[in-house]
Amino acid sequence: MNQVDNPPDGVAPLRRRLLGAALALFVAAAVAAPVEPGAALPSLQLSDQNERPWRVEPGTRFLLFAADKAAGDLLQETLGADGAGWLAEHRALYLADLHKMPALVTRLFALPALRALPYAVGLVRDESVAAWPQRKGQVTVIELADGAVVAVSYAADADALRRLPVAVP
Repeated sequence: MNQVDNPPDGVAPLRRRLLGAALALFVAAAVAAPVEPGAALPSLQLSDQNERPWRVEPGTRFLLFAADKAAGDLLQETLGADGAGWLAEHRALYLADLHKMPALVTRLFALPALRALPYAVGLVRDESVAAWPQRKGQVTVIELADGAVVAVSYAADADALRRLPVAVP
C-alpha cells in the first residue's frame, strides 16, 4: 500500500473535520440567502402561534418582520383589534423572530399572548433569519413582488406602518 491509500495517523480525522467544516459553511451560506432588493425571498417553512403551517403565499406584498420584542409590540399596537383586516387589505404577513427568547419565556408568556391575536404570526424559532435586515426596536418592512424583494425599509413608529400603501388587486 502506498501513502495515499493509508494516510498517517491523524490525517484522516483532520480531512473529515475540514470536509465537515466546509460543508457546514456551504449549508450556512445557502440558508442565509440575502434579503435585499432584486433577490428572491428565501423560502420559509414555519408554523404560526397556533402550530398551523405558515408560509409566504404568492401575491404577498409586504412581509412585516419583528426581530425583537419592541418591534413586535409596535406592530401589534399598530394592528390593533382589526389586525386581520389590515393585513389582508395590505396583503401583508407578520413574521416574528423568537429564536433568542428563552424557551420558558416563550412557552409561558409569548405564545399565550400571540395566541390571543386574531391573525396569524409566523414564528421563527431558529437562526434562519438572523442575518435578515433589522434595526433594534423597528419593524423591518420587506416589500415583495412575485416572490422577489423589491425594497427593504424600517418602520420606527405606528405612523410609518400606517403609511404603507393599500394593495390593489
